[in-house]
Amino acid sequence: MKKFTSYAPIAAFFVLAIVLWRGLYLDPTELPSVLIDKPMPTFVMATLEGEPVGNADLPDSIFLLNVWGSYCLPCLVEHPTFMRLSEEGEFPVVGVNYRDRQPLALDWLDLNGDPFAYSILDQDGRFGIDLGVYGAPETFLVDSEGVIRYRHVGVLEENVWREVFLPAIAELRGVPAAPASR
Repeated sequence: MKKFTSYAPIAAFFVLAIVLWRGLYLDPTELPSVLIDKPMPTFVMATLEGEPVGNADLPDSIFLLNVWGSYCLPCLVEHPTFMRLSEEGEFPVVGVNYRDRQPLALDWLDLNGDPFAYSILDQDGRFGIDLGVYGAPETFLVDSEGVIRYRHVGVLEENVWREVFLPAIAELRGVPAAPASR
């Protein structure tokens, strides 16, 4: 038994070294979601404007669900992308105003523009918990049946839109992805 205990620290070191070495090759921006290929969580909430909203009010086409907050600086960075998508009108964007104050969120949209078909008010963060949200910003790609197909954690900038979302949307539509432009 004494021989084994003298080798235990060396064995523990090698096990730890292997685990840490493996961690070097993981993508820190990729956070798994148990909701991929599952329907949107059931919800009945209110929009920022106080209107009732639920699953029946979700778009019946491919859409984006963007988790944002007026306190979130990265949300301001990705905002021009959502404004462009809103202006083009091809992909509806539903907002989830996450753990924010309603007056601040409304002021933020007045100041920066409102790209959302509507924004769900999630002041207490319960809907975000149902979605598995870590924090703002996060964006989900949802198909026309209301099934979550992809989750992006972090800023959705134009290059992410072209390189990640457009190919995923093309796959959902069953068409080959168009070459990236712009």
